[in-house]
Amino acid sequence: MKIEHLQKIAVFQALQLGDMLCSIPAIKALRKACPNAEIVLIGLSWAESFIKRFDRYFNRFIHFPGYPGLPEQPYDEQVFEKFMDDMLEENFDLLIQMQGNGTVVNELVFQMGANYVAGYHNQDCRVNSELFMEYPEGIYEATKHLLLMEHFGIKTQEAKLEFIFIEEDLMAFEQIKTMFLQHKYVCVHPGSRGSWRRWPGRYFAMVANYCIEKGYTVVVTGTEDEYEIANNMIQHVKGGVINLVGKTTLGSLAILIKNASMLISNCTGISHIAVATKTPSIIISMDGEPERWAPVNKRRHIMFDWTKQQKLENVLMKTAFLIKAVERGISDGIGITRVPTLYRH
Repeated sequence: MKIEHLQKIAVFQALQLGDMLCSIPAIKALRKACPNAEIVLIGLSWAESFIKRFDRYFNRFIHFPGYPGLPEQPYDEQVFEKFMDDMLEENFDLLIQMQGNGTVVNELVFQMGANYVAGYHNQDCRVNSELFMEYPEGIYEATKHLLLMEHFGIKTQEAKLEFIFIEEDLMAFEQIKTMFLQHKYVCVHPGSRGSWRRWPGRYFAMVANYCIEKGYTVVVTGTEDEYEIANNMIQHVKGGVINLVGKTTLGSLAILIKNASMLISNCTGISHIAVATKTPSIIISMDGEPERWAPVNKRRHIMFDWTKQQKLENVLMKTAFLIKAVERGISDGIGITRVPTLYRH
């Protein structure tokens, strides 16, 4: 198989925002290697808007309706059967499994009718094909996907995340920016999809209190479903905050983070936006996989593995360090107001 000759490629990745952002450097390399191919994302329903933002890399979206063993969404057998019929009609030249180690999905992707199937496997789901590589453990997520592209013979560059802004983002941002004063601020995002991944709200509040003492406005962000989580944190803050929970779109939130002095959050999708926008960040890892999700630039982005060391004073100390770095403008633009560059068609 010569990948540069393929005309119709599917990428199977039915995951959330952080996972998708970490896959973009690899998809960028794939697009460069196959500039004329149709590249289709098979993913969760939310990702349809994601590929509109990244349409320089993806041509089309197909909604994946779920599968037993995948927790991201409920499984509907009738909808799934219709999906599989549609996949057989697609007749993809290549389907790339970028979902995970393959234990759950490798048997599934071989039933989707592609001429070639590639991706990850491990000892529990070994595939007798040179197009599959051993699932890398203990490395940065974006680097893992780049290694897969290199396995296909595709040249790659650094694991550099990106977030593409569109006109709608600035329109949405205009609607919220009058809600906070135009001086330096930090974003605090206490929520996360899984409760086991959330740092206690009172700890977020203590870090927010420190930032307020240093003269920063605290802007609290989150989804509509995270009102209670945010309010639990806010009640411990000694001073006013700007509460934008449930008031932002993905794009306006990204602009908010891009122009912030700092982000303080759990290890979740929002933390990867900070990496993409080069916004300094304090990130708390509650799931014990910091080597998988910790950004490459560990000076700008400081991650704490809370499963190994639970010392709030260390977080406060590093917050103080990062604030000083921001104010002194140390390291590649830290402290400089960041204005989004729009991607225009």
